[in-house]
Amino acid sequence: MFVVLFTYVFGGSMRIGGSSSAIDYKNFLMAGIFAQTVTFATASSGAGIADDMHKGLIDRFRSLPMARGAVLTGRTLADLVQTAVTLVVLAVVALLVGWRVGSDGSTNVGKVLAAFGLLLLLGYAFTWIGALIGMSVRTPEAATSSGLIWLFPVTFISNAFVDPAHMTPWLRHIAEWNPFSATAQACRVLFGNPGRSTSHAWPMEHPGWASLIYSILIIAVFRALAVRKYRSATA
Repeated sequence: MFVVLFTYVFGGSMRIGGSSSAIDYKNFLMAGIFAQTVTFATASSGAGIADDMHKGLIDRFRSLPMARGAVLTGRTLADLVQTAVTLVVLAVVALLVGWRVGSDGSTNVGKVLAAFGLLLLLGYAFTWIGALIGMSVRTPEAATSSGLIWLFPVTFISNAFVDPAHMTPWLRHIAEWNPFSATAQACRVLFGNPGRSTSHAWPMEHPGWASLIYSILIIAVFRALAVRKYRSATA
């Protein structure tokens, strides 16, 4: 839905790097759509864990000889597989509407695979945020709404859909240092799509490293918090 909506409704009026070409915007857009899609796994992950808690499934796991963190790790890895399948479907849709890698002639198969690897790593990091949310609320419905409310400003105050250079200064700085923006920008570089940033912010000058660092930090922090919450909830 987002691919079709942004490509055909907004594409002709967007300016990327001084160009208002719908094709340029289409290639610019897809990295943002990919990143948005993997982060939305947060809501489903949180809802799934909250549902398991609500139905008492977690209590059954407590009787088994396994590490406390194994339940959440298994759940997040299962969500990662689902996210990978979703990315494949989305890539097919993108190709059908005209998205192409290497539109600037600076990519190869290895870089494309690296881009999808960064996307999956970001998605996995955000599933741990969802896991913490799922452990912190009482119902799956609350987990879904809690997982989406903060995602919309994170994904839209970024470089996913527009060039931050056109934003007001304070908003541009937020967008440039947004972990979501780093992954989207890294994917554009690796895909060989237009939209290379002229920003001097470190995440925009080194988006690949920034994406890796952000994702690893999110996993480390939120996995620790989610496992701690799990232990206290099942103690």
